[in-house]
Amino acid sequence: MGNLRSKYIDEEWNNLESEILNKKNMERISKHISYEEATHSDTAIKKGITNSPEPTQLARMKDTANEIFEPLREYFNEPIYINSFFRCITLNSVIGGSSTSQHCSGEAMDIRIGYNSDKTNAELFNWIKDNLEFDQLIWEFGNDDNPNWIHISYRRENNRNQILKAKRIDGKVRYNPFI
Repeated sequence: MGNLRSKYIDEEWNNLESEILNKKNMERISKHISYEEATHSDTAIKKGITNSPEPTQLARMKDTANEIFEPLREYFNEPIYINSFFRCITLNSVIGGSSTSQHCSGEAMDIRIGYNSDKTNAELFNWIKDNLEFDQLIWEFGNDDNPNWIHISYRRENNRNQILKAKRIDGKVRYNPFI
């Protein structure tokens, strides 16, 4: 009985070890974004939802990361946090996301600066607005001085350079042109 238990524990340990190594070596989306970070969702974990992109979505995620996140990260030279990047359709539906959300195609991310940074989300927002090509840039909630986070999307072609401000009015989210 002892040998069987020992063999089972060894197998489980080897499986766990292998899983950890696979995660560490998992494909990176870009220099500063791991696959795990780009697909992580507490809601998906709690609900048992597999939040994995298809190859086309993964390619779009890489475009978004390399055309938006990496230039931003390089300019500010400090960590920028991803609140949400890829969302499968099921996860997006569960969290009440828009049915046309670019998160589902791998073309959008919600980001913020670190809480201990001397930089602000407004500085990130303005740098993106002034320096990068994008499809949509949204000042998400917060106040007139600083958003709580920034929604940014990118497409390979036909970027709209649309700039919006999200506000909650009577319990509903409204998107208005950013002025």
